[in-house]
Amino acid sequence: MDSFLSGIEGIDDLSQILLPTIQLTDILDIVAVAALIYLVLIWIRKTRGWMLFRGIAIVLGAWIVAMILNLNMVELVFNKLFNIGILAIIVIFQPELRRALERLGTSRVFNNLFGYKDNTVNKKTADALTEAMVNMASTKTGALIAVEQKVALGEYEQTGIPIDAEISSGLLINIFVKNTPLHDGAVIIRQNRVLAATCYLPLSENNDISKDLGTRHRAALGLSEVSDAKVFIVSEETGAMSMAYQGELYRDITKDFIRRQLIGDANQQTQKSGSLVKRIRRHSGKQDGKEANP
Repeated sequence: MDSFLSGIEGIDDLSQILLPTIQLTDILDIVAVAALIYLVLIWIRKTRGWMLFRGIAIVLGAWIVAMILNLNMVELVFNKLFNIGILAIIVIFQPELRRALERLGTSRVFNNLFGYKDNTVNKKTADALTEAMVNMASTKTGALIAVEQKVALGEYEQTGIPIDAEISSGLLINIFVKNTPLHDGAVIIRQNRVLAATCYLPLSENNDISKDLGTRHRAALGLSEVSDAKVFIVSEETGAMSMAYQGELYRDITKDFIRRQLIGDANQQTQKSGSLVKRIRRHSGKQDGKEANP
């Protein structure tokens, strides 16, 4: 009887070893890791690194097969390769990692937390830019204009010639007149002022870009891939207007489309500012013992 009871106790101890207690924190840990892996795979799937990731997966599969078949020499080679694998992955995925960190840094949560300055254009700037785009499109004057948002374009500003002038349609048109000293390159607009001209922008490495698009469109896409700037283009060959934003190219856009992109942001910012003023008034009214009018 004693031996039977001791055997039961042994089974209980064994069950505790084989079936550990799962706590709520363990479930949260598993869900967090699974979500992280899923997000990483989704992110890689949308970048040029997807083919590189598939290649790495094939190499990992070959390594596992080598271990199963006890191919000692092959396994030794793979072990040496994986010793520097982390550094190699960082180097290979450097553009994608930088882009992901920039997107994370410009998310709404961090913008509110660190108080990034909002560079939303006002109505005057929107009208001037729209008028200049339409005018240059009618004369097939090539143009490239980047409107800075929350991500600063300082490194690209330094490649151009400083202007720091009040924006106007006439100024933008004169900058891009062919064979003038400032026509080549991009104009950067910040806080409703023409910051600099003849700026060099990074070219997109996206192989899916149509072959009929020139350097201006590739540069506009390149900047939109590494920042949240809205980049407007006028084709010198066709006079067609386009906009690059968040890695997407919107072709054959209209005057109304440009105004919606600019005025819409300005109206949204005005509404936010108005709401903030109302909250401040309500707060002040409560402090004074009076209810502020909404």
